[in-house]
Amino acid sequence: MVRSLGPINSKWESQARLSNRSDAVAADRIPSVSHPPAGHATFTPAFSDRRPRTREAPGTNAAIAHPAGRCRRRRSHGGCPPPDHPRRRRRPRRGRGESRRVGLPRFRVHRASRRERPAHRVSLPAERPRAPRPPPLDPEGHGSGLPRRRHPRLRLPPRPLRAPGEPRLPRGGGRDPPVRGRLHRSAGPAPPRARTHAGGDLRFPASEAEVIALVEAAARHDVCLVPYGGGTNVTDALRCPAGEERTIVSVDLGRMNRILWIDPVNLMACIEAGAVGRHLQAGLAGHGFTMGHEPDSVEFSTLGGWIATHASGMKKNRYGNIEDLVLDLHVVTARGAISRPTVAPRESVGIDPRRWMFGSEGSLGIITRAVVKIFPLPEVARYDAVIFPGFEEGVSFLYDLTREAAPPASVRLVDNLQFQLSQTLKPRATGFRGLLRRAEKLFVTGVRGFDPRRMVACTLLYEGSRRQVKAEESAVRRLARRHGGMRAGEENGRRGYQLTFGIAYIRDFVMKHYILGESFETSVPWSGVLALCENVKGRLAAEHAARGLPGRPFVTCRVTQVYQTGVCVYFYFGFYHKGVERPAEVFAELERAARDEILRSGGSLSHHHGVGKLRSRFLPRVFSPAALEWAAEVKRAVDPGNLFGIANQSLRGAARDD
Repeated sequence: MVRSLGPINSKWESQARLSNRSDAVAADRIPSVSHPPAGHATFTPAFSDRRPRTREAPGTNAAIAHPAGRCRRRRSHGGCPPPDHPRRRRRPRRGRGESRRVGLPRFRVHRASRRERPAHRVSLPAERPRAPRPPPLDPEGHGSGLPRRRHPRLRLPPRPLRAPGEPRLPRGGGRDPPVRGRLHRSAGPAPPRARTHAGGDLRFPASEAEVIALVEAAARHDVCLVPYGGGTNVTDALRCPAGEERTIVSVDLGRMNRILWIDPVNLMACIEAGAVGRHLQAGLAGHGFTMGHEPDSVEFSTLGGWIATHASGMKKNRYGNIEDLVLDLHVVTARGAISRPTVAPRESVGIDPRRWMFGSEGSLGIITRAVVKIFPLPEVARYDAVIFPGFEEGVSFLYDLTREAAPPASVRLVDNLQFQLSQTLKPRATGFRGLLRRAEKLFVTGVRGFDPRRMVACTLLYEGSRRQVKAEESAVRRLARRHGGMRAGEENGRRGYQLTFGIAYIRDFVMKHYILGESFETSVPWSGVLALCENVKGRLAAEHAARGLPGRPFVTCRVTQVYQTGVCVYFYFGFYHKGVERPAEVFAELERAARDEILRSGGSLSHHHGVGKLRSRFLPRVFSPAALEWAAEVKRAVDPGNLFGIANQSLRGAARDD
């Protein structure tokens, strides 16, 4: 017996009641429906606002087809009348699976043939059957307890490897000025501090199983292992600790660079730790997704390095920092592999050892892969720029932006010196374009009264739906006008945003002309932003003059991240060192002086660069003795033999090397 669905439409229900038809009689006119044969499915447009061609019975999962074929009436006409209604007229049959309505996609609907139709009525189930359970994990245990092969495995382009015999020395240090200065001056044999690393060995594991075998072999033979990602750290984190007598093996994860699986339903992906940021972005974008994490070093840094240094990306406002994006980790330690069988949106499971890997800097184990959040590619990505009369007005604008509106995906405020640098790097304009640029400058300085020696710029990047981007743009422009700001256009916003990626190349270029420079960062509450920036610049100028260094120091800053409680401030510092003895050591002394001033002004030791060896001496000013002892005990418990003896953060295994 077919379950009664009741009247199909209220309009025809009233007419049926006027003609003394009962609901039961109307329901009996609905014929029985057979289930389609295996391999066939009925498709209904997911995004159509029209009346569907089939109707689903309440409490069932089967579609009820209309007895007279397709319904061609609009909703405004009251739907489809009963079959015997005088207004019911048969229309000429269209092509199979076709629709003349505008806005409906063309699709084919399976019609059972006479041979396929059953001779008896088929009753509809009263309850919706449960969905099938997902298939079990494969024996290798890749990932998160979800079906692993929703997409085929995607292999990212591998990072180019140098010829055998060459790659040891570059993997003995990062990109901090002391290391790069020593490498730049060395024209013959390796520098003394890098020779220990170069005299060790180098391995390129291609899977987690190979990493486990390597760790077990190193434990048997008392070998020190140093994980290596992209080598972009600026904290001296890859330099071998003083007094290390064991053989050192650098474990380069460059071959572990695959996307193992993508879950488009739950928006997760499992990615190996050696995947380089730009390759990771391209691999996910090919399937319509993004991770959203874009640090300044995205061109070279890796997923494992982001986790090990507790990194932050320029689009943090929309996607979050690295700790917000990572859902699960696989780590190989001296005591075995750490993994979980499932992944959940959030858990309360007591102390989570996986969280210890954030900021571990290679001291606790080797990160092999991670399950991360992914997002659909934004509908709109648009740049913009706003100029302000001074740095103070720009900071006030950012403060109000965090209070009264949702900040765009990226918002960064550069000071006057960095603004002038970006203007200097612009290509020269000629003809009408050059005339237009001079007119713009005249309007800004002459009409609006902006002082070229004080004015600053704020670069913005909007990402999201068109409606969301439009709302964010409206809020930004309203607040900018309140603080005396003026729009500078999309092109200036794009150049200002992309300048970040070019700073590293400028740094390497000017090094050949006796200029040594690097960046350092901190985070500070809103109330201390202006004072901290002024104090650090003044301290570096005083230290530069006290040492009698030639020329003037180059010191500039920008506010690169905004939070409800404060900001991240990013500094660039450089000086001319021709004729200066031991310029790398002089730079380290100046950087320590700047770090001391940051702590005095209420800033943090680091926002996203980490500690390494360059800043380990400041840890007692950041943590209490009990906290430092707790960290040392964790190191001794996880790695009792000091297998991972890189000694960052002055952990057990090597003497403090400041």
